[in-house]
Amino acid sequence: MLVNLHVKNLALIEEADVEFGTGLNILTGETGAGKSILLGSMQLILGGRISKEMIRQNSSSALVELLFQVDDPETEAVLADLGIQTEEGQVLLTRRITEGRSVCRINGETGTVSQMKAAAACLLDIHGQHEHQSLLYRDKQLQILDAYGGKETEEALQRTKEAYREYTRAKKHLDSFESDEEKRRREAAFLEFEVNEIEAAALKPGEDEELEKTYRKLVNSRKISETIYSVHEATGGERMAADLIGTAVHDLGRLLEYDEDLSSLHTSLTDIEALLEDFNREISSYMDSLWFDEETFHETEERLNLLNDMKSRYGQTIEAILQYQEQQSAKLLELQNYEENLRKAEAALDKAEKALAEECRNLSDIRRKYAAGLEQEIIKGLKDLNFLDVRFSIRFDGKKPSADGADDIEYEIATNPGESLLPLGRIVSGGELSRIMLAIKAILADKDRIGTLIFDEIDTGISGRTAQMVARKMAEIGRHRQVICITHLPQIAAMADRHFEIEKHADESGGTTTQIHLMNPESSVRELARLLGGAAITPAVLENAGEMKRLAEEEKAKM
Repeated sequence: MLVNLHVKNLALIEEADVEFGTGLNILTGETGAGKSILLGSMQLILGGRISKEMIRQNSSSALVELLFQVDDPETEAVLADLGIQTEEGQVLLTRRITEGRSVCRINGETGTVSQMKAAAACLLDIHGQHEHQSLLYRDKQLQILDAYGGKETEEALQRTKEAYREYTRAKKHLDSFESDEEKRRREAAFLEFEVNEIEAAALKPGEDEELEKTYRKLVNSRKISETIYSVHEATGGERMAADLIGTAVHDLGRLLEYDEDLSSLHTSLTDIEALLEDFNREISSYMDSLWFDEETFHETEERLNLLNDMKSRYGQTIEAILQYQEQQSAKLLELQNYEENLRKAEAALDKAEKALAEECRNLSDIRRKYAAGLEQEIIKGLKDLNFLDVRFSIRFDGKKPSADGADDIEYEIATNPGESLLPLGRIVSGGELSRIMLAIKAILADKDRIGTLIFDEIDTGISGRTAQMVARKMAEIGRHRQVICITHLPQIAAMADRHFEIEKHADESGGTTTQIHLMNPESSVRELARLLGGAAITPAVLENAGEMKRLAEEEKAKM
């Protein structure tokens, strides 16, 4: 459940810290006091869009934090799959907003908006003021049915999605064969030219690098020869390094009989003489190997030109060119075996179509099975919400197989005796639609194990006895789930286990601040009196409010 909400510098809220409890948490306040801001802060954690206008005036950033207590093992397992581990059973979701961007943190670690949204989605469900309107759309009705079907429907839906992906792949492959004969002939001729040209070049991986080395050597052969000859003369010629070092070795050797300490210097100089002799033998050998063949130079140059030309057309390296040849050869082979490959593609599509149809039938059977149960639960829930003679049905129509199956469903309802079943949009009012959504939310709450349900002014369009029954239904949900509800109706507010007041105040600087505080029993009754009687709170209104609260407590005690 949601344990704590902390909001700072968001719109009219300078700072608010709200400790929610189990059961039914009610928030009331004057119109414009900032109730929508509070709900909006929670929606930010669910991935809502940000704007710099959200930040309180004269502040550089805004902050929203939601602290959850997770006691359900299944929810912990879902969070673990998302890479989120609870800390002493708690999860802290934080979103800080600055101009143009936001930073999300989960248990203090930086995350993405999508990660935050996924985590929040399994912890709380927000029913906004206009969400019930989505019930008029068939895709939303199908989503509700699938959610009611739980894991069995989810697994069947995943199999259907995979079958549809395979079908689209097979269809796309078959569509690629739909070209005229002349176009295929021209394409085959072009592919054959490319494959043959690369094959004729007899490319070898790495040969371009070897040719480049050879070419550089041939182009610079004269410069190499002149420099090598000069080096040889300097190190091995007459009266050059070798001769001078030899003389030095001889002279230093004659001094050893006078001073043995010179032996290490003599040894070092002898080693230098030996190294220089080795060097001169190697350089002489290299000089003997120097040559320049005009024919070899032109052959090397032509080969490099060919390789560079092919690189410009087929790939930046020889390996890439050979890979391109392999790909084009496969395409050529497919065109050369067009009729056979066409038959294979047609057979593959037929197989994929049949597999998709089978998965769609299986999914439809599962949906129909759960639809019967959902119909009965919705009827029961609607009767609890003052639809006394209601009938409800889920009509199945077929459609072209798709990723979500071949079912096109529609919710139908009759709210009075003798009326025919008709689609929701043709018969129910906004208030009735809101109650239907409340009944559905109550049913799904036990299916998806979400610990916190938030309702924003679900009391739209209802009053009197109906309002009382809606209040009772929300209190019943509160026995098993945490419920947070923003309302204007005293019948609903009277059922509160914890009652919060949202107030708007003018501060000393001339600005406006929204504050939220938990009310005690006396202040809660006074707030009920305000909801009952408006601005004029007379003793009679206060007495009525106290009676309403007492009766609500008695009714809750019977649940």
